[in-house]
Amino acid sequence: MTETVGQSGHTIVLAQQTHDGATPTFAGTETAGSHGAGHDPAFPPFDAGTFPGQLLWLAIFFGLLLWLMKSVALPRVSNILEGRADRIASDLAEANRLKNETDAAIESYEKALAAARAEAGRIAGEMHERIARDAEEKRQQLEAELNAKLADADRQIAESKTSALSNVRGIAVEAGAAIVERLTGKAPAQPEIEQAVDASLAA
Repeated sequence: MTETVGQSGHTIVLAQQTHDGATPTFAGTETAGSHGAGHDPAFPPFDAGTFPGQLLWLAIFFGLLLWLMKSVALPRVSNILEGRADRIASDLAEANRLKNETDAAIESYEKALAAARAEAGRIAGEMHERIARDAEEKRQQLEAELNAKLADADRQIAESKTSALSNVRGIAVEAGAAIVERLTGKAPAQPEIEQAVDASLAA
């Protein structure tokens, strides 16, 4: 039989087994004799007589809590912190790698741009030199053609002048002979007329 003292001093029988096989009495049955008992007992946690048991159970549960913290909670927290630290380190490494790649790409771009500018300057210089050379060749060719045309023109002018002078001499000789014959009634000698005309043309 198990008894406990309930509120207001009533004794509560939790279970009762009789030796003669009678039906047991379960929790909730109060004995009539407990009514009207003495003063109320102290609250168990504040009962000085239960302090050793309470301290023992406190030590047991505190040790169990420490073991759980050490075995379960702290490793999980440590794993979480290590995972975050690893992830942060990985992110920083990736950021540094991307920064290095960006710097390398910018440097390569600047080198390519400088090379392109130098190549453009070289091509422009070559084009300028070639254009100047072609212009000089064309100028010389034009000058040669003009000089040839001028020489040909001078030659033609000289030939025309010679031809014209020869025609003028012949006409002058004939005219002079006719004039002399008309004035004197006598035809002059041909060499004398030609000599006189040549002297006049030379003057």
